[in-house]
Amino acid sequence: MPFPRPRADLLPNTAAFETLPLVRPTGFREYDARWWFGHPASAVPPELNLMGVQALGLGLGTLLHERGVAPQIVTGHDFRSYSSAIKLALTQGLMAAGVTVHDIGLALSPMAYFAQFALDVPAVAMVTASHNDNGWTGVKMGCDRPVTFGPEEMARLRDIVLSGDFRMAPGGGYRFVDDLFPAYLADLVSAGPLTRRLKVVCACGNGTAGAFAPAVLEAIGAEVIPFDCGLDHSFPNYNPNPEDMEMLHAMAAKVRETGADLGLGFDGDGDRCGVVDAAGREIFADKIGVMLARDLSALHPGASFVVDVKSTGLYLTDPVLAARGVTTDYFKTGHSYIKRRVRDLGALAGFEKSGHFFFNAPVGRGYDDGLVTAIAILRMLDRAPEASIADLYDALPLTFGTPTMSPHCADEVKYDVVEKVTARLSAMKADGALLAGRPIDSLVTVNGVRVTADDGTWGLVRASSNKPELVVVAESPVSSERLHAMFRALDAVLRENPEVGAYNQTI
Repeated sequence: MPFPRPRADLLPNTAAFETLPLVRPTGFREYDARWWFGHPASAVPPELNLMGVQALGLGLGTLLHERGVAPQIVTGHDFRSYSSAIKLALTQGLMAAGVTVHDIGLALSPMAYFAQFALDVPAVAMVTASHNDNGWTGVKMGCDRPVTFGPEEMARLRDIVLSGDFRMAPGGGYRFVDDLFPAYLADLVSAGPLTRRLKVVCACGNGTAGAFAPAVLEAIGAEVIPFDCGLDHSFPNYNPNPEDMEMLHAMAAKVRETGADLGLGFDGDGDRCGVVDAAGREIFADKIGVMLARDLSALHPGASFVVDVKSTGLYLTDPVLAARGVTTDYFKTGHSYIKRRVRDLGALAGFEKSGHFFFNAPVGRGYDDGLVTAIAILRMLDRAPEASIADLYDALPLTFGTPTMSPHCADEVKYDVVEKVTARLSAMKADGALLAGRPIDSLVTVNGVRVTADDGTWGLVRASSNKPELVVVAESPVSSERLHAMFRALDAVLRENPEVGAYNQTI
């Protein structure tokens, strides 16, 4: 009997919900999958059930066969209360499609990526919703290490799953791998310990990184102050998101309280890292990227880097990087996009404002790993023994930037809204209209729209790839006043669209 075709309209507490797969199409994002699985305190109906997860596993196994990939896959799960059940349902679907599953248990996303290399397995399916609120689930997938799925693969997977066009096959198997973390830890510290003793606040927001990050930082030679490292899927203090000012403020207070040299904060699945200095100043990840680009280009002159469109313009204007012959490519936001672009261009590293950093050899293997990033930051300080992280930050040219701000906008309409905003700004440029009191110099539309005024002040509007939100960022090399003027002008254009809701945070 064939597996039932998934539905998108099942209601909980009904017989159909227990006997048919529920998979809402919008859960298939540009480069991973995210669904609202449900929460007892929420009235929002779920977008996925466990039979739907089985269908996802069947679809993923079918896609591996279709692409001629050896039917072997690494799986792991984060610490959410339901993630283990979701992983087991996914495993059932994969095995029914004839795939052998290598289960690494509780893990960070980069541990699953590392396992692809360590176990010589071509594919990965990591069950995590990263920093999303409790009640969300998701899967990060790939079959061409070190990259993960992009829009083409996700669209094909969606079509297979929603059509029910599964390939059932014999030969599926299961193997539990219980010794992955020691191998991962040994790999991370293989270059040897730090020569400089650094006191580090390790903030994990009660996410999965709390089970692993303190041990890694201690093994590299840091004096570690664990902060919110106890695992708690309800995230009782703040969401484990190093872009979120609430997490950064909490880290800053802990650094000041303990007299630490810096704070390093990790997101829910450990593939991102945020930084605060000894004074408690939050340093946005795109500026950390510039600092790392300076450090690495001293070792590798003429290096190339990839950065996302949300990032600071300093990668192009910094005189130190220019003197070292550095080239920088601005590309689409999204861990899958930047990861693939770094590989395709042979860049030394890629940096996203969100904190996803990708290091090629000799630093890393090309995938995003918050602990590899943390170690790169500590080694940067080790190579500058008289400098603090604040000294390196203050040495950068001054700019004024916003955090990543996210007004609500439903998944079904967010891309249409961005198209309208792009068209509006394009018309303003064509008409010679002023934006924030200045002429528009250029528009970059590789991912949403990044509009730059004639004084270098810029703003970005794009659709979030994994949540029902837009993304708004602005920066000015001139003044805080120009930064605020650009934000107000962009927000005014956004408010022409009633579908745009309130911001999660603002300036």
